[in-house]
Amino acid sequence: MFDIGFIDIRIWDILDVLIVGYLIFRIYNLLKGSIAFNIFIGVVTLYLLWALVGQLEMELLSVLLDQLVSVGVIVLIIIFQPEVRRFLLLVGRSTLNQRPNFLQRILDRNFQPVESKEETLEIIKKSLLNFQKTKTGALIVLSGGMDTDTIIPTGVQVNAILSQALLESIFIKNAPLHDGAVIISGNKIIAASCILPLTAETNLPYQVGLRHRAAVGVTERLAVSAFIVSEETGTISYANSGKLVRGLKENDLMPLLKKYNQ
Repeated sequence: MFDIGFIDIRIWDILDVLIVGYLIFRIYNLLKGSIAFNIFIGVVTLYLLWALVGQLEMELLSVLLDQLVSVGVIVLIIIFQPEVRRFLLLVGRSTLNQRPNFLQRILDRNFQPVESKEETLEIIKKSLLNFQKTKTGALIVLSGGMDTDTIIPTGVQVNAILSQALLESIFIKNAPLHDGAVIISGNKIIAASCILPLTAETNLPYQVGLRHRAAVGVTERLAVSAFIVSEETGTISYANSGKLVRGLKENDLMPLLKKYNQ
């Protein structure tokens, strides 16, 4: 393609770098904020140490590390089995023949009118306040444009324009879809009754239940935010980046909704 000094760069070299960069980005998104990410960093460090030891010809240490590295792929598959499954699912669902409406979804996310966004946020706010008054348990995940295809299949796909009546009817006690999370993207309810991964965090208040732990868990793994209403107390909480904030007031809701539902 062209030369830079003594380096001959082909179009395939550029494509190679782009593909590897994309794969690293996807792996980072899958692992960030989780315990698995720390394990991944440890494994990378071990491989770098193994390469360094080999270059320095440190025979004894090299033999020990060779034994670890030789079974490294099998160990990685065992340790990262859930992450490997999610990665393969993500790759499979990213093919064009399985996603004919991909461009339309991107346009829907990025070009929603300002008036429509304000209306959407107002609907979510009013619903949260009504859930608080009636002590209706609820878990709402705002995708913020993030691809949530790894959790949508765990629930029931809805793909309906968001309305207060629809959102509140989903969480009515004993309703078929009330148990689980609702996924909202833009002005649409994408799915309901979704099962979210629970956090392994041990420092959460003992009062919080599975809804709160699921909200923290999904925000550890994906760049999404979640709003939770406690069925016992009616307290409104939100989770983002693996952090949980409880006891939100009415004046707190709109700024947070605007921040995390871009």
